[in-house]
Amino acid sequence: MLAKDGREGLSTHRAPFTALACPLDGAPLERQGGSLRCADGHCFDLAAQGYVNLLPVQNKRSRDPGDSKEMVAARRRFLEAGHYRPIAAAVAQAVLADAAPGCALACLDAGCGEGYYLRQLAAAAAAEARPLALAGLDISKWAVQAAAKRDLQDARGQAGANAQASTTWIVGSNAGLPVLPATLDRVLCMFGFPVYPEFARVLRAGGVLLQVDAGPDHLRELREVIYPTLKPERPAAREAPPGFEHLGSDSLRFQIHVDGAAAIADLLAMTPHLYRASAEGRARAAALTALTMTVDVRLARYRRLPG
Repeated sequence: MLAKDGREGLSTHRAPFTALACPLDGAPLERQGGSLRCADGHCFDLAAQGYVNLLPVQNKRSRDPGDSKEMVAARRRFLEAGHYRPIAAAVAQAVLADAAPGCALACLDAGCGEGYYLRQLAAAAAAEARPLALAGLDISKWAVQAAAKRDLQDARGQAGANAQASTTWIVGSNAGLPVLPATLDRVLCMFGFPVYPEFARVLRAGGVLLQVDAGPDHLRELREVIYPTLKPERPAAREAPPGFEHLGSDSLRFQIHVDGAAAIADLLAMTPHLYRASAEGRARAAALTALTMTVDVRLARYRRLPG
């Protein structure tokens, strides 16, 4: 499919994500008009923005779980400024490594937020003509709504008003992924909450879990402002979770410079430090007008074992 300017659009290299499961009984979900249905008749309507809510109310721990609309907006502004682009590039490279040419990889971002990393992955795959079947899942309705809305806008900007987004966006929980067993080639967990038994269940044998976590010096300069002292860092886990073998880990370190109190506030809002810091610490951060910080992350790769 060609975009309006004649260039090949991202959707050319997207395949449908067909691994969704009913969150109530685990049966396959099929698209029927504007809904997803399983054989037992459970029905889940697609929202106007193109996402589906597969988080049963009985599985919610609060009325509105996950990131708020304000937190989602803060993350979107900060990430779209490009500060974490090297992380996205490293993840895309790891996802596409060792993939069979021409074979569509089924990939789930478990904790996708507003979709930044999946959009960067899709762009990297399209540049290499590598087909992907993508899904993004988050427990925050506001995050998934923002991701789906942006994806739909991009698709229609490329291919016209009737185009549909080709990434599947899901409100759901890592504790009970609405995904069929042994159907995925890649699972991403970006600064999120890993649930290894669920990741092992949905990955095919040989599939890869890519997990990104903060390293010991991540945002150290900001933490030194907001906390009186920094706690010693816990040693990074070296053992693979049950059902996986550890393929290796890479550390990625670089410097970012953030200008403006609003941009610093956005960064703080997308981290746990917003709630962990005291009022005095948050006030010190609010007084900043610019800050150079270390980004220090660890990318771990685990292969799903057979059985």
